[in-house]
Amino acid sequence: MTTVEMGIPTVRSSPSLAGRPDVPHLVDRFGRVARDLRVSITEKCSLRCTYCMPEEGLPAIPPGQLLTTGEIVRLVVLAVQRLGVREVRFTGGEPLMRADLERIIAGCAEKVPGIPLAMTTNGVGLEHRVRKLADVGLTRINVSLDTVDRGHFASLTRRDRLPSVLAGIRAAVAAGLAPVKINAVLMPETLSGATDLLQWCLDEGVELRFIEQMPLDADHEWARETMVSADRLLSVLGKRFELEEIGRDDQAAPAGLWRVNGGTATVGIIASVTRSFCADCDRTRLTAEGTVRSCLFSDTEIDLRGAMRSGTDDEQLAQLWRGAMWNKWAGHGIDAASFAPPVRSMGAIGG
Repeated sequence: MTTVEMGIPTVRSSPSLAGRPDVPHLVDRFGRVARDLRVSITEKCSLRCTYCMPEEGLPAIPPGQLLTTGEIVRLVVLAVQRLGVREVRFTGGEPLMRADLERIIAGCAEKVPGIPLAMTTNGVGLEHRVRKLADVGLTRINVSLDTVDRGHFASLTRRDRLPSVLAGIRAAVAAGLAPVKINAVLMPETLSGATDLLQWCLDEGVELRFIEQMPLDADHEWARETMVSADRLLSVLGKRFELEEIGRDDQAAPAGLWRVNGGTATVGIIASVTRSFCADCDRTRLTAEGTVRSCLFSDTEIDLRGAMRSGTDDEQLAQLWRGAMWNKWAGHGIDAASFAPPVRSMGAIGG
């Protein structure tokens, strides 16, 4: 077991399987089954969102410690064929910062046909690559967009790139990646623009999902009393729109949905803090360095990269992954007096 400073948590090589039933899928001690895989492929990002990264960016991961194209494809195939994963999403940092992104998508699409391959991106530069990504197998896309006010965008992201993001969203729609979903983390300074953002999404035919800010910021300045809660957001949206609560798409979906103005369009709210959905969580995560992270808030990870590079076969890798998820926490525990934010910030974990 080793511990490395500056954003790298405790890394273990042999998780306990004590008491685990002899089943192939990623079950945990609380009966949840992980079928949604999030794969972070880089720590690099073209923005510096205040709730995600420090102003100077995250410490660079040495190239030799990143999973290669082939290793990512191998682990995705293993997850689908041996562990029951049914959806894969590529994240970062910013996945568009990987020059081999198209090869990663193409390799996975070839090896696990029929499995949805999605990506979460900040949209900067997306317009130049989205058609190719769709052609090689990307099926869905989420774009992070917290405001359509250019000044607020530049302040929040520390970069004046709003026109590029909007162009990327429109290019994704044109490439047929429907539905294009927008992820918006509401901060106190952008709450007043929430209705404008929703109206923009309605006009563009894309689906908006607001997300409560979680204590995953690099500067550890999150405070519950200042975060924008779902109830506060609904109060603001309700002054301009008629909203009818319709619940979740399915039990494992994190977003509660509201019908807008009696039509077919919806707006979602992922209330990770005030309306926790941990009991229904179905996610498992791979970091860019090839470790399994069972929960956003756990600082224990299981090393698959080291095992893979030392010659471990697929079934042994699968057992390591099963052990990682068997030991998953019941929930994030944000409301507990003993809660402490994880060492890694969101930018280093992947969404």
